[in-house]
Amino acid sequence: MATQKISPWPELAFEYLKDTLDTVQLWSQIVGKVRLVKTPWINHSWHVTLYVYPRGLTTGNIPYEGGSFQLDMDFVDHQLKITASDGGLQSIALKPRSVADFYKELFEKLGLMGIEANIYPKPNEIDPAIPFAEDEQHKTYDAVQMNLYWQALVRINAVFLRFRAEFTGKCSPVHLFWGAFDLAVTRFSGREAPLHPGGAPNMPVKVMQEAYSHEVSSAGFWGGSVDFPHPVFYSYCYPTPADFGSQVVEPNEAFYSNEMGEYFLLYEVVQRSADPEGVLLKFLRSTYIAAAKTGKWDDKLCCDLTGFER
Repeated sequence: MATQKISPWPELAFEYLKDTLDTVQLWSQIVGKVRLVKTPWINHSWHVTLYVYPRGLTTGNIPYEGGSFQLDMDFVDHQLKITASDGGLQSIALKPRSVADFYKELFEKLGLMGIEANIYPKPNEIDPAIPFAEDEQHKTYDAVQMNLYWQALVRINAVFLRFRAEFTGKCSPVHLFWGAFDLAVTRFSGREAPLHPGGAPNMPVKVMQEAYSHEVSSAGFWGGSVDFPHPVFYSYCYPTPADFGSQVVEPNEAFYSNEMGEYFLLYEVVQRSADPEGVLLKFLRSTYIAAAKTGKWDDKLCCDLTGFER
C-alpha cells in the first residue's frame, strides 16, 4: 500500500481558531500601535505593520529615546518579548488572558524599560471598538492553534516573498496589517489613483486615502470571520476595472466575489494540494495579470531574476 504524502502545510479550521485569532488580533493592534507612534510615518502606513519571523510576528527595530527596541510575539514559547539596544529585556506570557490584562502589563513592562508610548487606546478596523483597557471579553488563547496558524504564515510568507521578487516596480514589503490581521503584499502601477472613498470601520478616511493614493494590485491571506468562516487567500485591485472580475484565473477553485470585488482561494485548496507553493503562485500570478491586463499596467514591471539565484 502506498504511503500517503503528508503536506507540510498545517490544517487550519476556523471553528477552532476564531476565538484565539480575535484575541491575538487585538493584542497585535496594541503592539502595532506602539510601533506606529515611535516610528516616522512611511508611505501607505508601512511603518505600522508586523513581520513574520522564525518564531512568530515581530515589529522589527523601533527607534526610541534610548536607542532602539523590538517587540516579538513568540508563538513557540508563547511570550511577548521586548528587547532593547541597551540590554533591557522583558517578557509577557501569551496565555488565556483578557485584552485589558495584556494591555496593562505591556505598558508596565515598557515603563520599566524607560520606553514611553502613548497610543490611541482603541482598535481600528473593528466594530465595536472596545477600548483596550476595558476589554475583558476577548481572552481566548489556544497555544496549539496559534502555533499552527503561525506555521501557515511562515509558509505563506515564503511564497509571497518569491512573488514579490518577480516585480521591478514599487512594491510593499510582505507584512501583516494588524487592522484586519492579514498578511499582504501590494504592487503599484506607478500611476495616481482616484480619491479613495474610505469605509473601513473605525479608520480615518485620510489614512485610507493615503494608503490607496496610487493604483495597486494587492494579494494577501486572511484568517476568516463569522460571516466567512474560512482561512482564505485574496487578490484585488484599486481602482477596479469593470472587467476585472470576468478574467480567467488559476487554479480552477479560485472564484470572484462581486460583493467584495475580490478573487478568493480557500487556504484548504492550497494546503491539500500536491504542490501548495505552486498552486498559490498560480493564484498570485494570474490575479495580478487580471489586474494588469484590465488596468493597462506596463508589461515591463514584471521581471525574471531566476538567473541570479544561487
